[in-house]
Amino acid sequence: MSDLSGQPDLTPWKVGLRGRCPRCGEGHLFKGFLTIADRCDHCGLDFDFADPADGPAFFVLCFACLPAMFLAVWIEVSFEPPFWVHIFTSLPALLISCILPLRPLKGWLVASQFRHKAAEGQIDRGAGDDAARD
Repeated sequence: MSDLSGQPDLTPWKVGLRGRCPRCGEGHLFKGFLTIADRCDHCGLDFDFADPADGPAFFVLCFACLPAMFLAVWIEVSFEPPFWVHIFTSLPALLISCILPLRPLKGWLVASQFRHKAAEGQIDRGAGDDAARD
């Protein structure tokens, strides 16, 4: 990753939710809605380490989309409205709860990866040899 000496101590949720660089807190993390930039436009940090994978989608699905879906089911079961009511109530609730939290959550996960120096797992072949000898 990168050396943190001389850099401000930034908490991942503060810079991530704002979509800022996890090292300097000034540059932009995204170049599109969900596309991570190649590098920070302020300090030059290379964002190749950033790989939140499906984490943001999982959190949004579990904590935002399920309640919105239950709202739609409750409206249907309780009131049995015509279809157009769902277009004006359930559809906006689902779209807002699914789309809006993705970018801040992705920024938070990328900032957390930087802060905790997360990297792809490596197999330590030497550790198994020591355990087998004991």
